[in-house]
Amino acid sequence: SCWFEAVVSTQSTGVEEFKRSPNSTWIMKPIAKSQGKGIFLFKKLKDIMEWKKEDSWKIDGTKDDREPVENYVVQRYIDNPYLIGGRKFDIRCYVLVTSYIPLKVWLYRSGFGRMSNTRYSLDSIEDTYVHLTNVAIQKTAPDYDPEKGCKWSLIQLRMYLLAKHGPEAVETLFRGMDDIFIKSLQSTQKIMINDKHCFELYGYDILIDESLKPWLLEINASPSLTASNQQDYDLKFKLLHDVLTIIDMEGKLTGKEKRVGGFDLMWNDGPVHCEELSMEGAPNPPYTTNTMLGCFNNREDNLKKMMRSHG
Repeated sequence: SCWFEAVVSTQSTGVEEFKRSPNSTWIMKPIAKSQGKGIFLFKKLKDIMEWKKEDSWKIDGTKDDREPVENYVVQRYIDNPYLIGGRKFDIRCYVLVTSYIPLKVWLYRSGFGRMSNTRYSLDSIEDTYVHLTNVAIQKTAPDYDPEKGCKWSLIQLRMYLLAKHGPEAVETLFRGMDDIFIKSLQSTQKIMINDKHCFELYGYDILIDESLKPWLLEINASPSLTASNQQDYDLKFKLLHDVLTIIDMEGKLTGKEKRVGGFDLMWNDGPVHCEELSMEGAPNPPYTTNTMLGCFNNREDNLKKMMRSHG
């Protein structure tokens, strides 16, 4: 991806990248907004020049009335996404960082896939119901059903992919996602303020393309914890419960745990290796990182066993 600033976009390195890929579709996102606000797709550079002239950059009255310039991130749009029922989706995963130096990272087993409400097509890049999977946008679609929603649990999604593509391909996909989690954190590790009294819960948004390659869309520093239905409420309630258990303000943990509730310790100044046996019939993974994303989450049993062992 490359960075544009609205008033100097014609001078940015993003223009050079654009010219190298003249037939690509691009997606533009304001860095300080959420829930899909301000996001749009474009194909031609002149579309951006016209967009710059719109009302948000006009002067109303005096010079002081000019709205502040917003920074945008511009990414090449992945126009060959993996589709389910002809619809685009992305995946929300939760990553807990309890230390940056040394880096200590926990991955939550549960998450969800966010489906679009409209069948995918590049014929209309202006249709946000087709291209943006944010629930805040999809729930405004005319035929949106709040009872059904537009989410699949990660367990449902993993089972669907296993049935379609087999365990080896799915294992490779999820290990690729593990790489995204760790490498993205390592890339900012040296510039992050490290405080032993702080933690970060990130919401990772991952897109899968038609070849089952995972792509990082964005990392949310303040992921929404608003529930869209009962299933969503249960997931986020348990997520927060397990975050507080790991933070361990009462000092009940030993610090050697590799599993706490729905969280698996995936990195502790280096990869954490899995001690659980792989499922019968599944291939041996290329490396045995301690992650079970989208796998059965028997968090209650784990928490009870852990509390008994710690007295």
